Amino acid sequence: MEGGVHKADKTEFKECFNLTWKQPYILRLAFSAGIGGLLFGYDTGVISGALLYIRDDFKSVDRSTVLQAPGTWRWMLGVAAVPALVQFLLMLSLPESPRWLYRKERKEEAVDILRRIYPAEEVEAEIEALRLSVEAEIAEEGSIGEYSLPGKLRKALSSVAVRRGLVAGILCQVAQQFVGINTVMYYSPTIVQLAGFASNSTALALSLITSGLNALGSIVSIYFVDRAGRRRLLLLSLIGIVTCLALLSGVFFVATKHSPAVSTEETQLFGNYTCPAFNPTSGMEWTCMDCMRATSECGFCAHGGNKLLPGACLQSDSTVRDACHANHREWYTRGCPSNFGWLALIALGAYIVSYSPGMGTVPWIVNSEIYPLRYRGLCGGLAAVANWVSNLIVTQTFLSLTEALGIAPTFLLFCGISAVAFVFIFLLVPETKGLPFEEVEKMLESKDYKAWHGARTQESKDHNT
Repeated sequence: MEGGVHKADKTEFKECFNLTWKQPYILRLAFSAGIGGLLFGYDTGVISGALLYIRDDFKSVDRSTVLQAPGTWRWMLGVAAVPALVQFLLMLSLPESPRWLYRKERKEEAVDILRRIYPAEEVEAEIEALRLSVEAEIAEEGSIGEYSLPGKLRKALSSVAVRRGLVAGILCQVAQQFVGINTVMYYSPTIVQLAGFASNSTALALSLITSGLNALGSIVSIYFVDRAGRRRLLLLSLIGIVTCLALLSGVFFVATKHSPAVSTEETQLFGNYTCPAFNPTSGMEWTCMDCMRATSECGFCAHGGNKLLPGACLQSDSTVRDACHANHREWYTRGCPSNFGWLALIALGAYIVSYSPGMGTVPWIVNSEIYPLRYRGLCGGLAAVANWVSNLIVTQTFLSLTEALGIAPTFLLFCGISAVAFVFIFLLVPETKGLPFEEVEKMLESKDYKAWHGARTQESKDHNT
């Protein structure tokens, strides 16, 4: 059975490639839509690097964990206008969906588009398939009746299959965000600096590794999602995420404990630029982390010979930063010098590798398969809203959490949330691999439904087949 699945997958890829080659019109349609994904990914990733340079140009941004204000960052953000313009021009010539045209009784236009997409020998079969699909869709919608949005929602929630499916779908989408992924995507250079890499350019270059791993993991998921199954990929992904977040938390705990001391002598070398919160005559022993936590207006200038030796706690502005660099020292405003930075980078990379093939892609697949067809649009929309609301909450609180709790406890918090997500997904999300919508609905409305039991039963069926 497994060999047959592999052969079928290879055949599908080959047929897809051949069809695209023979019908260039398909390539144009796919390219027009694909640019949207490129723009989404670029916008998500570029802000993390641009934020480093925005902070340098606008001190109000550097001192706030809530606010994103000549130079490098303008180009980083502005270059996205190029593919956006290309997509706009291509979309001017995009046709309407054949399905939409067919439903609007514009059947000749729908058929004309299908003839431009499919080889001549397949067109009639596709037209018939479209007709049957639209008729079935209209019949399904007829069973719902004419309701307002609240009415449709009440009707949907009256079905046990929809309720169970919605719980699973929203759970996957919320968990996708609350494992902390977009804190990494939006703030990865900042996290790299927190790991002890002070330079903006170094932090940005190292953060590109995480973006590359994320893209690689998405490609890997294409291969595994129909072999391992949705549920198994989610659970394995969460095991990796919990492990990596625990490691990240541990690394930052150790780095904080071993941060370099603040030297009164080193600080006094810079004259009257001492951090306002640091009192050299108080007798208190400060470390770099104490300097960072005291106020957002302070920074740490590392020792010139060895960055792990005691350094200076100074007020943070461009004059002091330039004076620090002029003495061939590193200037830190987020993290502190550490020997554990590379371990943090490895854990960060492993986190991305664990996340992308499972929690990165599978929640969207589950949400496309788990709802009855007549409620798929409504339920899928609700799950998407839950995803973006969770995204907003996580990204708006991350930097505030790192200042209030510290970077290590923040990652430990995400680790705990991920562990809880593992339990709930194990209990509430069934396997939908290879099941038609009708079979999924029957499984969800069964009286003895158990998400983990359903998954084992389906795997047994596949094995016996």
